[in-house]
Amino acid sequence: MRKPQRLGFIYLSIFVALLLTVMPMPQMVKLARPDWALLVLMYWTMALPQRVSVMTAFFTGFIVDVLVGTVLGVNALAFAVVIFAVAQHHLKMRNFSVVQQSLLLGMLLALYQLLLFWLSHFLTGVYFRPQYLWPVLTGMLVWPWLFWLLRRYRRQLKIQ
Repeated sequence: MRKPQRLGFIYLSIFVALLLTVMPMPQMVKLARPDWALLVLMYWTMALPQRVSVMTAFFTGFIVDVLVGTVLGVNALAFAVVIFAVAQHHLKMRNFSVVQQSLLLGMLLALYQLLLFWLSHFLTGVYFRPQYLWPVLTGMLVWPWLFWLLRRYRRQLKIQ
């Protein structure tokens, strides 16, 4: 497979994650929806930090802002901060087991949720509710399967 087609899979996976982000769901389930786009970006940043990094995260976050209807730049900034942390420590994170990665990514997802809340609070006056942290738990639970799936395709397509 040619190199541009291989790199297209990275952007295809981000596109699918964006679709999962805006997929209609019942209200009870919607509160616990994992942050799919951020999880996929975290994987690609850990695996290929030279291909997917802060700028990709910023643009993806901006697209999430447009799709979800939040204040422009809130998700973009939060994505960029979290992906910067992943890019800085990607070599260490690769050596962790999937369970350890899941716990560490849970902390980064909590950072993301708290950044979102903090920015939204100052811009629109939103107040904190514990339900905002449900995506952290579901993201931690989804991570092993997402990691396995993306790593399998990355190795099968020889994406480097």
